[in-house]
Amino acid sequence: MERDAMEYDVVIVGAGPAGLSAAIRLKQLGAEKEKEISVCVLEKGSGVGSHILSGAVIEPRALDELFPNWKEMGAPLNSPVTEEKFMILTDSSGFSIPNFMLPPAMHNKGNYIVSLANVCRWMGDQAEALGVEIYPGFAAAEILYDDNGAVRGVATGDMGITRSGEQGEMFQPGIELHAKYTFFAEGCRGHLGKMLFESFNLCDGAEPQTYGIGLKELWEIDPEKHRQGLIVHSAGWPLQSDTYGGSFLYHLEDNQVAVGFVVGLDYQNPYLSPYEEFQRFKTHPKIRPYFEGGRRIAYGARAINEGGFQSLPKLTFPGGALIGCEAGTVNMPKIKGSHTAMKGGMLAAEAAFHALTEGDGPDELIAYAEAFENSWVYDELKQARNVRPAFKWGLWAATLYTGIDQVLLRGRAPWTLSHGHADHQTLKKAADCTQIDYPKPDGEITFDRLTNVSFSATNHEEDQPIHLTLKDDSVPIAYNLAEFDSPEQRYCPAGVYEIIKEENGANPRLQINAQNCVHCKTCDIKDPTQNINWVTPQGGEGPNYPNM
Repeated sequence: MERDAMEYDVVIVGAGPAGLSAAIRLKQLGAEKEKEISVCVLEKGSGVGSHILSGAVIEPRALDELFPNWKEMGAPLNSPVTEEKFMILTDSSGFSIPNFMLPPAMHNKGNYIVSLANVCRWMGDQAEALGVEIYPGFAAAEILYDDNGAVRGVATGDMGITRSGEQGEMFQPGIELHAKYTFFAEGCRGHLGKMLFESFNLCDGAEPQTYGIGLKELWEIDPEKHRQGLIVHSAGWPLQSDTYGGSFLYHLEDNQVAVGFVVGLDYQNPYLSPYEEFQRFKTHPKIRPYFEGGRRIAYGARAINEGGFQSLPKLTFPGGALIGCEAGTVNMPKIKGSHTAMKGGMLAAEAAFHALTEGDGPDELIAYAEAFENSWVYDELKQARNVRPAFKWGLWAATLYTGIDQVLLRGRAPWTLSHGHADHQTLKKAADCTQIDYPKPDGEITFDRLTNVSFSATNHEEDQPIHLTLKDDSVPIAYNLAEFDSPEQRYCPAGVYEIIKEENGANPRLQINAQNCVHCKTCDIKDPTQNINWVTPQGGEGPNYPNM
């Protein structure tokens, strides 16, 4: 089938902080040097920001570089951090760690509590004002290569394909977008990024990436309990000490509080449910009072890169580059990745602009990789490299080690700890683990998954191919159910995976409720045999986050 094609200097896949920063920087340089650079951004969400989910406390360092006058421009950074606490929770109480004892990376003076979705919407407006073409609702579904094997762009997915794989009445073929350089900024565990890792061996010599799942609700709380600018982090209960994770409460403007919970996806007990741990966390006597009398406004979930320095892939390949969370540039001890993603996008843009206007391009953007290694992003990630892998020793040993590594040694230890595994390799057999008895939701502070999914405004057209694909249809029952009691029923935060049995318990089968999917990518990461492969559904589908 012949597809229409559009030509650009640079095509960017993903309108998150990295992709938008790259697009803006390219246009800024074009204006400064009086050079015309054509830039296109594809966004699979229905609008810029609709698939953006983060805590979020943002460090404005990269934004200061991109837009030194961002305050005057009206950037939605309205809640500077005024107060911060870090607590260790037990099952019935908790205690605070004095701020002076926390590692420097965990201090938030000068940072802002934001809706990252709204920040991206604002950045999208700035990009379009500079001449960037942004196409929301178009999912990049295919990588295009030239005759030499270099990336020459992407193609959007066909629209109107029915569940049976046939062309429906509303069928529209995808469009090819050709570029001299293609930047991949899909976020954590990008669908096309996985293909690039394999095609160009980008992970050779790197540690396996490790991930967390972040679950978040946005609440409007009693004004008397609201303290704009307050951030509260915690570790400990309800997780066991051998499971990495923790929580956040961020007080934004308008009596709103973002509450979230992160669980490392290297957990071992197949009966653990990150969603249920999040709901249980809100019942803690130190936490529950914040939400009594309030109302939940929104819900969402997203996987987070945690591998850091050891897991950085090769950033470039013929015809393109990885930027932002596609490359895994989150600073885990800081619990932040927006500023590093933005800076990485800016560095890639500067290298591409030079190659297109002054160099011999479009050769591989080695200059981007070199600039990255000489940047403050690289220094940050290197300094933070030993914190996340220390948690394989458990909460208390890791906390002690982090104090030594980050406070005494300032991240300059002469060694580098290893993650030592991929997350899908860590589950123990169900027979060797204890089931977890989670309390039923009360409908006021805690909620069941399907009710919460309705607060993510998630929507998928039912008559289309299921975008959660199985490499082998027999594995979910013959292996996952038999060995791990179907952990996909518990690690999915949206109730996508369900084991259906007959009344007598016979003939179990896996049902995939793809309409519920919030695009978190957890199944793609945690499935024990890597049998589940997340691919892009039709463009514009999935969650529609308002202020997340």
